[in-house]
Amino acid sequence: MSDSLKVLITNRQKDIKIPSGIRLLIRRCCHAVLRSESFDENAEISVSFVNNGQIRQLNAEFRNKDIPTDVLSFPLGENGVYDRNPETGMLQLGDIVISVEKAVEQAHIYGHSLQREIGFLTVHSMLHLLGYDHEAGGLEQVRMREKEEAILASLGLQRDASYVFPSDET
Repeated sequence: MSDSLKVLITNRQKDIKIPSGIRLLIRRCCHAVLRSESFDENAEISVSFVNNGQIRQLNAEFRNKDIPTDVLSFPLGENGVYDRNPETGMLQLGDIVISVEKAVEQAHIYGHSLQREIGFLTVHSMLHLLGYDHEAGGLEQVRMREKEEAILASLGLQRDASYVFPSDET
């Protein structure tokens, strides 16, 4: 497990208030993915909250898909090789962009908590930053989904379970 993981979280939208505990949840999800992958380097990740309009624009620009999506991953490494931040010496894994609007919609559609949805999107995106891909479907997609569910279960965020934060977490 990495000694140090820096997760920079930025809220770039004003449409939906970010519930208390979500930032801590994201950090816990990022740590859990690195632990499950036996990733033992110091690393940094950027996570941004955006609205549907912002993520649609990014999706159009970077994936030629002019629709809002739930999460985008921008890996900075390839084949396990990452650049180091010259100031911190940490490996730069990449950027995660989450549409809070879409996460709220999907939590409602799937009948689970917003925490579960954001946890899933974070774990899913972290696996992308580490090189996993599901776009072609098949075995890779199955392997990625199994990893996601195992990591979420380790955090108490398995399917059909809600996650309750102690009142003192922020």
